[in-house]
Amino acid sequence: MINFNFVYEDHLGKISGEMTNNGEKVRVMLGEWEFIGAEFDNLEPRNQESLGDRFRLHHGALCDCKFSFKIPTLISDEYKLVSSELSIIVKLGKPNNRGGLDEERYEMSLVYGSKQIHSSGKSGWFEDELLEIQRQLPNNVFVKACINCQFSDYSPCGHGAFGAMMCFRNLKQAYNQVRTKKDFWKIHDRYDRLVQETFVCDEFERRTPGAGYRG
Repeated sequence: MINFNFVYEDHLGKISGEMTNNGEKVRVMLGEWEFIGAEFDNLEPRNQESLGDRFRLHHGALCDCKFSFKIPTLISDEYKLVSSELSIIVKLGKPNNRGGLDEERYEMSLVYGSKQIHSSGKSGWFEDELLEIQRQLPNNVFVKACINCQFSDYSPCGHGAFGAMMCFRNLKQAYNQVRTKKDFWKIHDRYDRLVQETFVCDEFERRTPGAGYRG
């Protein structure tokens, strides 16, 4: 269970609060109001009646707002671990006529040594923004988190923008033999659990190209 400072901002101003993350669910406390969700675009109020007109919701979840927070992160730098922070901004737009939001944007930056490395914020996916940062690090340096683990993958059926990585630490040998989408379906439903891109456990191994559905 990890707690982070969390700043919420919308058309009515800012609220400083706290985010609790257990690796599966995100819980946000904004003063007297509590929101819970598996992803940042589905944070739903614990008690909707208490909100009044303070927040805007779409399909019961927060929208038309911006979040900013930091997540402590480990960087592996030539066999030593360096503590850092991943700074994250999430922007959620207004409802559109297709049933979604007109904007969903993730912007990230990571402190590495004396440098601050930024993602572009253009993809709309937590995965892609984090991988942008990884590509800017030297070859022997990597973020030690599930996004870079040998045994994590996404479902071909689709997934949300954050926190839907399938962990195959329980099927390491079988997973490492997967080379095609057809192979992947054989183990697709046998994953150990769903994890967040920024999570890490003691069975982490750095990912090498070629294995699994995402290659």
